[in-house]
Amino acid sequence: MTPTERIRNFCIIAHIDHGKSTLADQFLLRTGAISPREYREQVLDDMDLERERGITIQMHPVTIYYTPENRSGDVARSGERQPVGVARNGGCELPAGLEAVSYELNLIDTPGHADFNYEVSRSLAACEGAILLVDATQGVQAQTVHNAFLAMEAGLVIVPVVNKIDLPSARPEEVVLEMEHSLAIDASEVLFCSAKTGQGVDEVMRAILERVPPPSGTSTQPLRALVFNSHFDSYRGVVVYVRIKEGVLRRGQRIRFMRSGREYEVQELGQFRPAMKPCDELGPGQVGYLTAVIKNIQDVRIGDTVTDARQPAAEPLPGYKEPKPMVYSGLYPVNNADFEALREALARLSLNDSSFTWQPETSEGLGFGFRCGFLGMLHREIIQERIERESGLELVHTAPNVTYEIVKRNGEVIQVQTPQDVPDAGQIAEFREPIVRVNFIVPAENIGAIMQLCVEKRGTFVRTEYLSPTRAMLVFEMPLAEVIYDLYDKLKSITHGYGTMDYEFIGYRPADLVKLDILVHGKRVDALSTIVHRSQAERRGRALVRKLRREIARHQFEIAIQAAIGSRVIARETIAPLRKNVTAKCYGGDITRKRKLWARQAEGKKRLKQVGQVEIPQEAFLAVLSDEEED
Repeated sequence: MTPTERIRNFCIIAHIDHGKSTLADQFLLRTGAISPREYREQVLDDMDLERERGITIQMHPVTIYYTPENRSGDVARSGERQPVGVARNGGCELPAGLEAVSYELNLIDTPGHADFNYEVSRSLAACEGAILLVDATQGVQAQTVHNAFLAMEAGLVIVPVVNKIDLPSARPEEVVLEMEHSLAIDASEVLFCSAKTGQGVDEVMRAILERVPPPSGTSTQPLRALVFNSHFDSYRGVVVYVRIKEGVLRRGQRIRFMRSGREYEVQELGQFRPAMKPCDELGPGQVGYLTAVIKNIQDVRIGDTVTDARQPAAEPLPGYKEPKPMVYSGLYPVNNADFEALREALARLSLNDSSFTWQPETSEGLGFGFRCGFLGMLHREIIQERIERESGLELVHTAPNVTYEIVKRNGEVIQVQTPQDVPDAGQIAEFREPIVRVNFIVPAENIGAIMQLCVEKRGTFVRTEYLSPTRAMLVFEMPLAEVIYDLYDKLKSITHGYGTMDYEFIGYRPADLVKLDILVHGKRVDALSTIVHRSQAERRGRALVRKLRREIARHQFEIAIQAAIGSRVIARETIAPLRKNVTAKCYGGDITRKRKLWARQAEGKKRLKQVGQVEIPQEAFLAVLSDEEED
């Protein structure tokens, strides 16, 4: 058990693709946790999707041991250009007498994408410090600002680091000024490194030892350990990730989860080095894992407190808010016979991802499937790809939508996830939609185009802040439904790939929303109903009926396709009937014979129009429900 004064707990936070995992790899290599032969890019990212996309999806804890050497920074010796007013070694000289001591560093590598903010917030609660990493070429980005403020609100010590200084396009002096302006970071505290070449990495590690405080808590207090993550193992059951706050956790000890009240016996205890390595005990400040033959991951709640069952602590630790799905979408198997296989795949996936929710639903056009809740569009895309890879299933994804709130006339407040759940208009007193605050960081020349885009998306301007003469941060409040559809793609298109965005949920607000119904041959098709703003209802309605007209085959009778709000039709397309030439065999002769045949045909079509059924093919549902942009 390591003394608390020799433990440092920290995480790495940054915008996506700013080099978090690469820096973590260098830490492992420098401390001997992995050998040069074992070294590869993204050592901690063990999921195939993470390695292919080059992003971190789940947090990864690791324990390393580091003994600092008594020497000055390698960056300062390297002959690199040094920005004016910025200390290269960041004041990393350690006090005398501590140079040869081995320190235990518990590092948590975090995701950088906005969809996985809940992973970052959980990591922060298990640490006393955070490395704020900024790309020397891209500078401060939207997620940089968001994660930095999360760490500051959590009371963590920030170690600012500018990464990728080895690139020819690096501009460290400008980036430091951006950090100073947008995050109020002292320029003299900023460190410089290249995680790819290893330049300056030793200085960063020495800064962690000096600046990040050791954890509090003693081994004599009752056991309190924070559960900050978990995953399911086929052989061990649920593996619980814990950070010991107070007391000692030992193998064979009887423990209790304070929120659920369930008791277990610890079967295995260990640390991530980076592979799981068993040990006999974990003391205050240490990070590790435990297994206790827990068969269902639902029995372990993230943010729960582990304590001794025989001598329990009086109060649990403050936990986390449960992550609430922000985006909902239907998942259907292309082949209806694969329904049970899809159910099993979703159950397996939810064992390792507590933020993912699902429940069965039925659609007229697509058959049996599941209604799934996601944290965002990237989360949705990753879930679909994981299911298709791991289970070999072909899936149909319906267009994403969000959760709305409805206040009924009797005062009852209900949450609506699908248009089918919307009550009659006469029962609705107020329709509310989720609102998010969106931060854009864009080149200064694109400010006008981004503002126009946000106004079209019903956004409300909050403020503009210039990070430098060429880059600015725009803040808007807008409906989440407008953000998830195509805002990110349009942002990248307008800014030629240089713009970034980040959003956070701020609450529900009243809006003029309506349920848009689609009627085919006079019958309402529930699977095609959507919730839209009244100002956009006509445009969306016309687009939907045009799509359907192209997809539905002609019948023997005329088919009317209508978009309606309540009983008011706002758009219509008509599919003309198939016309059979009933007079083809009449060569000349009296015209009355032809008229008689035409009259009989018209009478038959009229009768067929009253009793005929319109078959809507599955392809038509896919075309309308798919999340492709409307014409």
